[in-house]
Amino acid sequence: MAYRNILIESPAHISLKNSQLTIHTDCDHSVAVEDISALLIENRQSTITVAALSFLGQSGCVVYVCDERHMPCAVTLPFAQHSRNLSVIQNQLGTSEPQKKRLWQNVIVAKIRNQARCLRLCGNISDAEYLERLSVRVRSGDSDNIESTAALRYFPALLGRGFSRSVDNGYNAALNYGYAILRGCVARNLAAYGFIPALGLHHCSELNSFNLADDLIEPFRPVVDLITTTNFQDDSALTPENKRVLFNCLNLDIISGGQRHSVAYAVERLVQSLTRALNEKTTALLLPELTELKQHAYE
Repeated sequence: MAYRNILIESPAHISLKNSQLTIHTDCDHSVAVEDISALLIENRQSTITVAALSFLGQSGCVVYVCDERHMPCAVTLPFAQHSRNLSVIQNQLGTSEPQKKRLWQNVIVAKIRNQARCLRLCGNISDAEYLERLSVRVRSGDSDNIESTAALRYFPALLGRGFSRSVDNGYNAALNYGYAILRGCVARNLAAYGFIPALGLHHCSELNSFNLADDLIEPFRPVVDLITTTNFQDDSALTPENKRVLFNCLNLDIISGGQRHSVAYAVERLVQSLTRALNEKTTALLLPELTELKQHAYE
């Protein structure tokens, strides 16, 4: 299983040699492509060969590219790698509206419960209990928009009274960076398992090529929230060290099916469970449960 996440911060030339990704900087580094889960190229003076990009895609690696603000702005995904691609697409297209609504209900319940766990880990018990009570009120399709009600209580409780996601500050910069990393990981797994990422369960914007990724990312967002509130300050700039901490979110512990796995693998397990749910016409998903921030140990 791929487990390494590589961040390119300095000018580098990235190429392929003997199934090894070779990174040329002041000195040369080689990494087995089969070990790489994600590659983030932040430095805009870096170059990468088509052969390297092609082999990374064939190996199921997600590659992020950053803009002039050093924020992830593009991602390359594996294409047509699943052995039963047509079957997966047919199941996705044939999903009924009631099934979509029940699946979305399960996703939102998991998200709000993870937000409550995040607050508990930060010592905010009263607001955590409020969110736990809210989670049991989520109905099919979240018709009462409990997700929004929870967010109105959650973010000020976590990041301070008056906090808004629309404000340009250090917290939001960190959240946006971390969410982009998670989104790319979800999109990569959806593509690898034969899904059309643009076809969502709930999100349905014609301008969004990753509606399904934006559905499945929801219960994972509190991982980034917990990293942000425990590591950064509201007025702090997003430093290279901050970005390394956020990029590492894919290698942190999370509970999936009662077991500790890395966030990256928990994403894959969720996508696998969505494949089964659509094939069997059920609403059972292997949704993550937030736990304390801890580097996952591979055995």
